[in-house]
Amino acid sequence: MDQSLTTALERFADHAKILIALDFDGCVAELTSVAADARPVPENARAIEALAALDGVDLAYVSGRSLDTLRELASPPEGVLLIGSHGAEKDLGGDAPGLELSTTEQMARGQIIDTLTEVAADAEGAWVEHKPAGAALHVRNVDGEELAEHVLEHGRAALSLVDGAYLKNGKKVLESVVVLATKGEGITDLREHTSPDAVLFAGDDVTDEQGFAVLEAEDVGIKVGEGDTAAAHRIAAPKDLAAVLRLIADRRAGHSQEARPDS
Repeated sequence: MDQSLTTALERFADHAKILIALDFDGCVAELTSVAADARPVPENARAIEALAALDGVDLAYVSGRSLDTLRELASPPEGVLLIGSHGAEKDLGGDAPGLELSTTEQMARGQIIDTLTEVAADAEGAWVEHKPAGAALHVRNVDGEELAEHVLEHGRAALSLVDGAYLKNGKKVLESVVVLATKGEGITDLREHTSPDAVLFAGDDVTDEQGFAVLEAEDVGIKVGEGDTAAAHRIAAPKDLAAVLRLIADRRAGHSQEARPDS
């Protein structure tokens, strides 16, 4: 962890009330060839548990996963807020209403699933994940970068013929949804719900850039891994997130008997 990130985290941790929002895949959990095998890096899970027990800390997952899948794979501590399906699904405590699609949206979702299923059938290793608002074409297991990109291009071209299909590009994945929502909107909703003095958001994928884009002056954005980013800070891999979270938890625990400044 470089000094600029350490300094930013210490300043962040000293706020009276903070929100920590985390992407799941490629951030809290390592990317896996089988999506259902993803689980939090154990050190990250322990750090999240420690933070969840502290006063003045709100925790949230902001993910492209559906809420049901996110709950199953992430096993979040009680009270952790959830943004799923890139912001289309929300569980901010209490009863979490399911995503309701109009008849037109339901038809478009069916077309998206059928279209991507046909595309995936032409390439060994490609598969389609069904989601509440659409579907995702995964090519991580396709043999060869060139073929994998060809499959994604085929998917983009095929989806251009589906009315009401919105595309989201990620790392070796193409997602199409019928409800246009972003992680930036999810973070904005979390900010309004929790009223923090500062927000930390960490993520690894292209869709996380919309989350970094809504961060404010007192906030901290952390890109996990390589690639262009609007985030001010970077760590190399999910395993490095634990040190970030522990620093925040240790600093707040150490100041628990002291008055914390508001900024």
